[in-house]
Amino acid sequence: MKVMRSKEIEQEVKPVFLLLVALFFGIINLYALPQDTTRRAPARASWFRNTVISPEVHANNSVTFRLYAPEASKVEVTGEWMAGFGTKEALTRNDTGLWAITVGPLPPEYYGYSFFVDGVKVLDPSNPLIKRDGTRNDNVLFVHGEGSELYAVKDVPHGILSTVWYPSPVIGFNRRMSIYTPPGYEDSKQKYPVLYLLHGAGGDEEAWAELGRACQILDNLIAQNKAKPMIVVMTNGNPTEAAAPGAAPERKSQNVQSFGPGNMISGKFEESLVKDVIPYIEKHYRVVSDRNARAVAGLSMGGFHTLNIINSNPEKFGYAGVMSMGFFNMKQFGGKDNTEEFEQQIEKLKRSNMKLLWIGCGKDDFLYQSVVELRRILDKHQVKYQYRESEGGHTWANWRLYLSELAPLLFK
Repeated sequence: MKVMRSKEIEQEVKPVFLLLVALFFGIINLYALPQDTTRRAPARASWFRNTVISPEVHANNSVTFRLYAPEASKVEVTGEWMAGFGTKEALTRNDTGLWAITVGPLPPEYYGYSFFVDGVKVLDPSNPLIKRDGTRNDNVLFVHGEGSELYAVKDVPHGILSTVWYPSPVIGFNRRMSIYTPPGYEDSKQKYPVLYLLHGAGGDEEAWAELGRACQILDNLIAQNKAKPMIVVMTNGNPTEAAAPGAAPERKSQNVQSFGPGNMISGKFEESLVKDVIPYIEKHYRVVSDRNARAVAGLSMGGFHTLNIINSNPEKFGYAGVMSMGFFNMKQFGGKDNTEEFEQQIEKLKRSNMKLLWIGCGKDDFLYQSVVELRRILDKHQVKYQYRESEGGHTWANWRLYLSELAPLLFK
């Protein structure tokens, strides 16, 4: 057994002691870094990149966006709070390679945004919240407050969102739809009214749940006793598609033109909703199979589909909502003049005594004039309707607002 002298012990212990001291002060320096992320030293770049806060919503609802991109020459942000399609604002770079900008204060809302780095669109790597709108992906920014709280997840009873496959003989293959059942549906024997909620061009059966916040809106309205508990059926309005991207094998319908406007105006989706979707829902769910417990509403292309559906089947729906869509004379698109036919359908719709026809459009919507023409025809035939004109244009901010105002009016 070797007995170590004190000097030998000192030589053995000193390196370990120095290592512990270095680690200790390294940790202290790490936590002593300034809280302002724009001032952190470039020497800590890898650690710093993973601690960038973006977006940061301040107490006054202004928002700071940050992106660490030391090799970039230009960084911009674009967001749904900006006026004009494609509008961007430039971020400012500091000496660490961190780009930042503070915007607002912003009105409370559920916004999409993304960065452009040297002209190339990129998502915010510091923000895990992402939404898909057709083929476009954006980050999500939620500014809380009056005007957006109805879209927020609250501590209230929640419904269930399911995706369901159903046969569609009209279109020619099985298709998928999203279905919201209200809180308590599974444990009750109650029968419920149904809202068939239709998306716009470029969307699919996930659009209203993901972008429109339909489930959160219904949860909150039902919890506040502002809307009746209802089932909401969100279909895929593209008759050439079985489901949202990646959810089904690629296939083509033999019954529907697969390109151009014929996809939207073929009439096959509208026919399928009446002949395929409604029978499936009324067979597999506890619903009130009655016209006055059945509503259909849609935005843009879905508003076009809604008008076609109620005009062709006025006896099937007691309630309808048309968002950001009006009447188009097909003559201006190279088709036949359909004004007389449309007015005949409106007369038939009038005689059906629908409980509610609700129309909403933004003042800056590019389809505003089509809504003016629709209202002119309805007024000419003395058809009763409720009209909601809001600020803004062809946006999900308006469509979420419209759903939150329409839902409480249904099934009264």
